[in-house]
Formats: sequence, C-alpha cells, structure tokens
Amino acid sequence: MALSWRRPTLDTRFHIDMGWWEGQRRDIRVYLRDMLCNECREMVQSYGMDARIDAVDETTGEVSRVDAIMHSLRTCCGLQSDYVGPNTPIIEAIFRTFILNDNQPLSVRELHEQLNRRPPETLLRMLTAGEVYLGLRPIRE
Repeated sequence: MALSWRRPTLDTRFHIDMGWWEGQRRDIRVYLRDMLCNECREMVQSYGMDARIDAVDETTGEVSRVDAIMHSLRTCCGLQSDYVGPNTPIIEAIFRTFILNDNQPLSVRELHEQLNRRPPETLLRMLTAGEVYLGLRPIRE
C-alpha cells in the first residue's frame, strides 16, 4: 500500500526525523551535546559521548540504563529557564521541545500551546515551507 502525500495542517503531527540526520551525514549527538549546560557537558565528557547511565523512575522506582545526553537534557538542562526562552530561535525552540518530550509527535496546535510564541499558522508555515531544518518533519500516518 503506497502512502499518499497530504498537505500538513494545524493537526498534523511532527517529530524529529532521525533518518534526516543520517541522510545529511550529521551526528545528532554532537548537536545535542552542544545544548548541555556546562555541568552536564563535563559529566558526559567524563563518561564518553555514547555513555549510558543508571536512572531511577521517580514513580515506579525502577532503575534502567538510559542515554546520558538525553537524560541530562530532560532532567537538568531542559529544566533551566533559558533552555527554551524568549530569545531561543523558534525552530530551535521547537526542536528542544521535541527533545524534552522524548520526540513524541506533537501537532502544530500542541507546539503552539507549549511554546506560545507564534500563531499556529505561522509555526506550520515555518515547518513546511522550503528546506527541512534539524530534521523537523511531519510523521507519516
């Protein structure tokens, strides 16, 4: 069954397409490392770029091995007020929102609710007009 292309709408869900990063021969891990705060950057450097660390789920108490960079972004850096601030470029803010959201798909309306920086129509235009930035693409449903 062939997938048909549909023009994205305000309800189209987007995500970070990891295949885009591979296709561009870019390493998303290097990009993510540069988003770390100084403390987390030093920690990741001491463990190594591909390090996995133990993390405790605060709800269940379950311990699991997680990616050190992603864990640091979600539990430390992403909680800082300037991680997604008013001066963060909008495409970067959208990318960071997906990182904090574990790259779970979000519609343009949901992005607008979280960012409250531009009208949803403007966000849609930015995400769909021309070149793909940072792998931000609609999901194929």
